[in-house]
Amino acid sequence: MNRFRYRTAYWLVDLDRLPQPPGPLGLLASVRAGDHLDVRALLDDSGVAADRILMLTTGRTLGYVFNPISMFWAYDRSGARTAVVAEVHNTYGGRHAYLLRPDQDGYAEVDKTLYVSPFYPTDGRYQIQVSEPGESISFTVTLRRPGDEPFVATLRGRRRAVTAGNVMRAAFRYPSVRTSALIRWQGLRLWWRGLEVRSR
Repeated sequence: MNRFRYRTAYWLVDLDRLPQPPGPLGLLASVRAGDHLDVRALLDDSGVAADRILMLTTGRTLGYVFNPISMFWAYDRSGARTAVVAEVHNTYGGRHAYLLRPDQDGYAEVDKTLYVSPFYPTDGRYQIQVSEPGESISFTVTLRRPGDEPFVATLRGRRRAVTAGNVMRAAFRYPSVRTSALIRWQGLRLWWRGLEVRSR
């Protein structure tokens, strides 16, 4: 069994009103629509009303970004949630968006499609539980495969005001490159311990 945890910083933004930090803050933290798949088109193609979309994602730091997972909440005109999208990125440049229809407890299931970890093939099923964005937020992704122990990843966060001080602290303490490096380091540790690598 292997466990690890680390701190990071995410942005909760309106997809149609992405923040534009002024001056040098824009270099330390920025969110770009081009870093993601066209979630609105995915929702439209699926017949899902999406008059407002909130996105939880990591931002660029000095031009670099790595988003292991970004979450999108879609709402109709009345403010009712119509769907959730989980966009997963791997360290090989691949990405895939999973359309979810969580129940009243925020629970949904979907088949795995994207090759993410070098230690798992592309089969299996994700069980995802996600909260509504508020003063705090959390989601848990569990990968289940026959004959394997489940792989579980959880993110929990608390809302903080967007101030110059908070933006600078997040950029210097939790830059996106740090997240990428930590994930790769864990992969190396597992490989050194003899875990079998699965081809894509």
